[in-house]
Amino acid sequence: MTDTGKIEAVIVAGARTPIGTAFKGTLKDTTAMELAQVVVEEVQRRSGLDVAQIDDIILAESNYGGGDIARHAAVVAGMLQVPGQSVNRHCAGSLTAIGNAAATIIAGAEKAIIAGGTNSSSTAPWQKFRTPGTVDDYTEKWMPPTHPNTPEAPNMDMSITVGWNTAQEAGITREEMDAWAVRSHQRALAAIEAGAFKEEIVPVQALQADGSRVEFTTDEHPRRDSTPEKLAGLKVLHPEIEGFSISAGTASGINDAAAAVAVVSSELAAEQGLTPLATVKAWAASAVDPARTGLAVLDVIPKVLDRAGVSIAEVALWEINEAFASVPVAACKKLGIAEELVNVLGSGCSLGHPVAASGARMVISLIHELRRRGGGIGVAAMCAGGGQAGAVVIEVPTETL
Repeated sequence: MTDTGKIEAVIVAGARTPIGTAFKGTLKDTTAMELAQVVVEEVQRRSGLDVAQIDDIILAESNYGGGDIARHAAVVAGMLQVPGQSVNRHCAGSLTAIGNAAATIIAGAEKAIIAGGTNSSSTAPWQKFRTPGTVDDYTEKWMPPTHPNTPEAPNMDMSITVGWNTAQEAGITREEMDAWAVRSHQRALAAIEAGAFKEEIVPVQALQADGSRVEFTTDEHPRRDSTPEKLAGLKVLHPEIEGFSISAGTASGINDAAAAVAVVSSELAAEQGLTPLATVKAWAASAVDPARTGLAVLDVIPKVLDRAGVSIAEVALWEINEAFASVPVAACKKLGIAEELVNVLGSGCSLGHPVAASGARMVISLIHELRRRGGGIGVAAMCAGGGQAGAVVIEVPTETL
């Protein structure tokens, strides 16, 4: 509890797995359930709380199948008394999970919640779908749509819905996006080499195709050979569209990972002698027309800052997910955010975008980097399928180094 007697939601621990490259990387045979178990167990251990003190687990799981992975993780971690809640706000799911945890704690309903997300693009199931009004068998490969399919916002082609539409509306050139993506790789590789992620990562004993296990410890998606010249030479994804400027190089990766934090009441933290790593100051979600999905961050950032009572100038560091490079470029251009403060450790284009886990990964990385810099306010924001966006504001104590 704070000096004013108000209960706050504080983060006392966080952990994430290394990020794997989907279908061909080290985690390609490791399920979302296994990844969730790894981070849930590690976050509980790092938190200093007993298993019996965990009130709930909230995990985003995007399109994984709706089987409630949060409860699955609780059971395998021996937390039989802990229920589990699954969240689906696509890319912004784990930011929503953290916000929901904070809201529940501030309301006084619970005292300790593990919140985050887990994503295995490599092993995600495909559903079958029968076209309504027919008697056909359930044979069509199908994924639940985020929004009604339209030419300007195709459901299964975010290069148009997010990348291209954002670049067009914000007046972003291919050269600007290529430069941002190259810098993202450079920053990610520099962070890895400096050991910036070591504290936040928990190794995974990753299953291999031959049945063996290997210890996976380091993000594998960043490319050392990424240069402006190479990105400029990549073909655009839709050459049939006049002026189309989005290439694979300025798109986020398809990835596997899990990430979570322990959110507890300030009252419980004081009682247990736990050191708050950060306070969750505010959280928000917003939505726009699905065709403007990448621009949804332009709405959610002012909304969450207003809720936190802080200005853009007061934010020390930003994580604005690179679903496509056009998204953070647009946010910086339109909102006046300094590029040098955004994604300083890399983001979706380099580290990758394990959809349901990315938001929690961003929050964890912000916490650790802000601690290294002496504290301050951090904002994690991202667009999400169907025209949505999510954001979380945290504050790392200035005395925490």
